This record gives sequence, C-alpha cells and structure tokens, in this order.
Amino acid sequence: MPYGVICFIIHSTLINRLRCEGVARTRQAVDPAFHLLAYGALMINNTFHSLWDRLQQKTLNQQFTNRLIEGLNCSPFEANAILDTVYEVFAPQMDTGGQQGLGDIHILCTGIENSSAKPLKDATMVRVRLTLDGGEDDLAIRHASGTVALRRHRLERITHQAYQQGGLLTLEDIAYRLFNCGVRTLVRDMHHFREQSIVLPLRSTIKDMGRGISHRSLIIRHWLAGKEYDHISKATHHSPTAVANYVSKFKRCIWLAGQGFDTHTIRFLVGLSAKLTEHYWKLYREQPIAEHRRKQLQQDLSDQSPSLPQKKRSNER
Repeated sequence: MPYGVICFIIHSTLINRLRCEGVARTRQAVDPAFHLLAYGALMINNTFHSLWDRLQQKTLNQQFTNRLIEGLNCSPFEANAILDTVYEVFAPQMDTGGQQGLGDIHILCTGIENSSAKPLKDATMVRVRLTLDGGEDDLAIRHASGTVALRRHRLERITHQAYQQGGLLTLEDIAYRLFNCGVRTLVRDMHHFREQSIVLPLRSTIKDMGRGISHRSLIIRHWLAGKEYDHISKATHHSPTAVANYVSKFKRCIWLAGQGFDTHTIRFLVGLSAKLTEHYWKLYREQPIAEHRRKQLQQDLSDQSPSLPQKKRSNER
C-alpha cells in the first residue's frame, strides 16, 4: 500500500479519536502536521513495487510477452508459456558462454532415446557439436595416408562425438550435410571398419535398422571368443540387455538347426531373417570358439525346452 494512503488513514483515525475525547485543542495542533505529511506523501511516487514493475517493463522478456498479448490476444499465462518454449528450443543456439573450437560445427540429429519405429518427423532432435576439421592431426593423417584415410578418421570421430552427446548420426547426415560425398562412398568405409571388427555408433547399428547384420555378427563373434557382456557392450555400443538378447536368439537358432529344422521354420520361431539365420549357423560351424564358451554353449543347448518343436508340429497340422 502506498505510503501516502497509510498516512491518510492514520490521520483520519486519530482525528476521530480526538473528537470523541473532546480534545479540540490537541486536534488543532496536530492537524496541520498530519495534512502536510499525508498530502506531501501522496504527491511523491515512491512505491517500491511500482519501481520494479517499471524496470521489468524494460526487459526483452517482457517486451516479447507484451507483443504476444497484444498481437495474438494471449493471456499472460499463455505468453509466459510460449516464452519458456522459446528458451527451451533456442537457448542452445543463443548460448555464447561455451568455447567453440576451430573446425567445430553444430548440427541437429536424432536423439538416442528415439526408437527405430518412430518417424523422423516425430523424433526428438538434439544439438551436437562435431569436430569437422581436427587441425594439425588431420593434416598429418592426410599427408601420411591420403584422403581416404582422413575421411575414415573423421567418420569415426564425429560418430563417437554425436553418440557421447546423446545423438545418433545417419549415413545421409554425414554424406549430404557434413562430408558432401556419396552414400556409397560411406558404405565402402563402413565395410572397411567391419573388416577390422569396429562398429560405429550410427542410428542404423544402435537401433538395429536396415538390412545390415554386421553388428549382430560382431556381437556373436565376440561372445564365441569368450568375451563377457560388459566388454561386448562397450565394443559394439549396445546395452548389455541387447547383447544378451542377441546371444539368446543365437542359441535358440543353433539348437533348432541341430534338431533338423529348416531355415524358414527357424526364422519364424526365433523371429530372425532368413539371411541372419543362415549366417548364425555358418558362424557356429566356422568361427573359432573358446573352450569355456563351447562348454557353456553345449550345456545351454542340452537344457533347451522342447516346446519350440511342438510349435512347429502344431503349425504343420
């Protein structure tokens, strides 16, 4: 409440009390002083809250909300909600506090939490900073090994950088937005990495998209070689749960094949493609298997339930 209004209320209350007590002389003494105090205070705009209201009107946030209220006929609550959304979406772009290195670039890519079934138009996008030009390190690789080696070095670097920041790049992102090369060129580079048992954290490999089976094959190879789930998870950028799921389907596939089931029946019962089913059986016959892993596999296969063959026979009926 303004200071002048408070003084006016006090003045009126005191005068009424004096009248009741019959003290007219005292009223005559204090009346001028109270009038000067009250009316003088009313002439001075010294309200604390009004001062901050005036200052707040000068901020960019208030100017933005005022335009929303006037132009779109929004309520103050709706205008503030829109302002919060603007900050949420554009705050990383407006942030100038971080230091961006030379050769870095910011792009949007799909977030790692998006499932493979979600369309790109509905997927959550994240902003990641990638090092497109590594400076002297890239020049040394270019000078020593040529352009192909440099491109593969950059491909491995940016995919891991995006993955560490919660994003997943696609071959289309890299080909058309970063490297300005053909997708087939990157496919050849991916084949080079597969030959070295290197899995790059792309959206297709992490989310099991596309027709490729290279990452599944690599996971089974690691497991047959005797490596544990945590090591395989780090090497292939898959969760331990996903690795365990791949191994479980591999065991079921091998057990059914050992029982004489054909490829079509196995793919139906296990939920694999025909190509992957044949590939798993080939790995089991040709891939070197660690001794302790072979014993574990034999024990697991001997403990398999006969319920799966019953499914086949019921389907045949």
